[in-house]
Amino acid sequence: MTSRSEPSSLERTFAFYWRVLADGLPEPEREYRFASPRRWRFDFAWPAQRVAVECDGGTYSGGRHTRGDGYRRDAEKLNAAAALGWRVFRVTADMLRDDPHGIVDMVRTAIEGQEQSGFFASGREDISARIEEIVRGDEESE
Repeated sequence: MTSRSEPSSLERTFAFYWRVLADGLPEPEREYRFASPRRWRFDFAWPAQRVAVECDGGTYSGGRHTRGDGYRRDAEKLNAAAALGWRVFRVTADMLRDDPHGIVDMVRTAIEGQEQSGFFASGREDISARIEEIVRGDEESE
């Protein structure tokens, strides 16, 4: 297990793709603590837009995110984040490997939608439409 100050390989990979593909968007804050006094943190966060990315490793090897207690704790954390108005994107290694552009574009759309409106609820149609485009693209390639 890595320490909080040492990013995982998956986190380093996401950070690399963000730097390369995010063209002029703000850099995320790392290990952002979002619900004091709880110790919950996001792997990557854009607090002004209430957008976050969680990198979930070990999805096929029985990692913490897929086992009972770890999965439950993740659910509690993500439910609390949603209740506080956060949009959290969960990213696995295979998702990032298979479609880094799609992952960055989803996060970009969320960030840009929030920045344009200044209000959490607006921009949802844009995000939904972009997600549908990504899903349709996957279906067309099969």
